[in-house]
Amino acid sequence: MHKLTYKPFGKQAVLIEWNASIDKNILNDILLFKEKLRNKKPDLYTDLIVGYNSLTIKYKEKINNFLNEVEYLKSIYKIDFQFLKKDNFIWEIPVCYDTKFGVDLEEISTKSNLSIQEIIKLHSEKIYTVFFIGFLPGFLYLGGLDSKLFFNRKPNPRLKVAKGTVAIGGEQTGIYPSESAGGWNIIGLTPINFFDVQKENPCFAKAGDQIKFKQISLKEFIALEKEVEKSNYIISKKVIV
Repeated sequence: MHKLTYKPFGKQAVLIEWNASIDKNILNDILLFKEKLRNKKPDLYTDLIVGYNSLTIKYKEKINNFLNEVEYLKSIYKIDFQFLKKDNFIWEIPVCYDTKFGVDLEEISTKSNLSIQEIIKLHSEKIYTVFFIGFLPGFLYLGGLDSKLFFNRKPNPRLKVAKGTVAIGGEQTGIYPSESAGGWNIIGLTPINFFDVQKENPCFAKAGDQIKFKQISLKEFIALEKEVEKSNYIISKKVIV
């Protein structure tokens, strides 16, 4: 059991917070609490939103007595509960780290005293955990970046960052699922779609899944991009044991 704090979040929501750190044990505890709530009284809530160290509960109705609701939530958190866990997957994401796409690689290399190849190796050899999805539909917040690659966000964000851009921001790495403004440091590009409204599950990954980046050449990127456009490319995945 973790020590949690409960805060009102408007008239129809409660914000529950864990210790402020990016930690798999905390993520698993959040996901378990979420399943307990879904199992107990699912009709009470419109949404259960997972963060790095938080769970936001959005209610269908106004909360009449916040203190009473907190006591109820505490009782739910404490109960023993076994649920049928869905499979989690490791998704292999091809990334082209060519400097044509990785426009900030040289700056990171200079300031970190790492060669570009060392940066690519450190970034692509790790397995990252999906903690939650936010900022943009399909934007995965990933934990597990090597500390050697921690690099501050840019003081002046770019107005346009391309869809599929792989970047580093602070202690995190991530992929922009659509074109947007952004202040993270760009190190590569993937042709994969991370959000597709035409699919039953618009975002293929979920909290608890993992991401493994695979380095590809510029030639391979161009070929894969064509396959993705034709909807012929299937993302490689395997079940986490």
